[in-house]
Amino acid sequence: AYINIGTSKDTGEFACDSIRQWWYNQGRYDYPNAKSILIFCDSGGSNSYRHYIFKEDLQKLVDEIGVEIRVAHYPSYASKWNPIEHRVFCHVTRALKGVILKGYDLVKELIETTTTKKGLTVKANIINKVYQTKRKVADNFKETMRIIFDKELGKWNYRAIPLKI
Repeated sequence: AYINIGTSKDTGEFACDSIRQWWYNQGRYDYPNAKSILIFCDSGGSNSYRHYIFKEDLQKLVDEIGVEIRVAHYPSYASKWNPIEHRVFCHVTRALKGVILKGYDLVKELIETTTTKKGLTVKANIINKVYQTKRKVADNFKETMRIIFDKELGKWNYRAIPLKI
């Protein structure tokens, strides 16, 4: 597993920086021939299906890394079926149990001690960046975006296509 620890606000930019950090630190090595990345997201919060600012940040990310990102949002109130919630976070919570968290480095260290009998290991990364809230989408983004919404449940499922593939 790969977990990013943010020191600022949970924004769409943070969500995309988290994907970016994973890609550059691990993903491109684990999947060197990847043409597409599948990301599962909750329906609310920083990476909500409703927020075009997230889609704009996502578009910038795919242009940078040159890999299509397919996004599948869980329906509202259905994130409890997200396998990461059940397969990773419960073990991370156990690693943090009973500890007074005095700093980000300690949190990172404890998260990285997370293991299971089946071989789960966790890599953690601190993103120490201040994120601006209440950002607005660029005026022409909706007309120029390369976001392709699926025919079925398009508001929840879409692809961000890089400028060059």
